[in-house]
Amino acid sequence: MPQFQTWEEFSRAAEKLYLADPMKVRVVLKYRHVDGNLCIKVTDDLVCLVYRTDQAQDVKKIEKFHSQLMRLMVAKESRTVSMETE
Repeated sequence: MPQFQTWEEFSRAAEKLYLADPMKVRVVLKYRHVDGNLCIKVTDDLVCLVYRTDQAQDVKKIEKFHSQLMRLMVAKESRTVSMETE
């Protein structure tokens, strides 16, 4: 289970994983108040990508990425255009 150190690497890998097979991908967000850590995990049962952070800037990026991913998942038409994350 690769744990990414930078947000850019993780977001690119998660986007590729989602676009490869959207019907199998799951996203899990977990916050641990004791540690102040937020963890996002994207998996398709074969590949599991993990990113952990305790930085406020990264939390905003995760929130934006998660909402874009959810929008793609519930869209009626199939989208082949890659997501734009900043």
